[in-house]
Amino acid sequence: MPDLTRGAPPPVLYLPRPSTWLVWHDYLFRPGQRVIDLACGEGRHALKAAQWGANVVGLDADESKLEIGREAATRLGVTVDFRCVDLIDTWPELGTFDVVMLFNYLDRPRMPEVRNLVAPGGLLIMETYLEWQRTQAWGPTSDDHLLEPGELAQLAAPLEPIHGREVFEPVENNKVRAVASIVAQRMHA
Repeated sequence: MPDLTRGAPPPVLYLPRPSTWLVWHDYLFRPGQRVIDLACGEGRHALKAAQWGANVVGLDADESKLEIGREAATRLGVTVDFRCVDLIDTWPELGTFDVVMLFNYLDRPRMPEVRNLVAPGGLLIMETYLEWQRTQAWGPTSDDHLLEPGELAQLAAPLEPIHGREVFEPVENNKVRAVASIVAQRMHA
């Protein structure tokens, strides 16, 4: 029986759960794939991809959030290459990836750069808020950060849509969010 009198137990690891969109598409991830999570925050999606065996790079401008992700990776026993990069500025040379993930972040002028990160045969898995989110009284309200209905597939083009949706979806704390989601593939060159 463990001796519970020696020191306090480690703090509980809490990160928000990954998007259901990512979890539904777990079958698309294979060990050894190169995956990038843009605007990763604390890394909830990057960490999940690493748990599935992917080699993951996570980019975000907030070093304090990246530190939380690094601690979580250590506690989970996975490796994620978390890098502090301001996605508004010039991006470093990153190469291409088997899977590019982008959740809850929208920068329309940068979509060509996002698409260029997808290797031939690779995937873009993206999800962000629709303009209908305004009716929920929480979340983004600026047109710059909200998609119009049908817009996400246009932003992903010329990548070929495999699966997409536009929904009101329940989330934590009895909230509902309005999101558009897509999995799109770069056809082989």
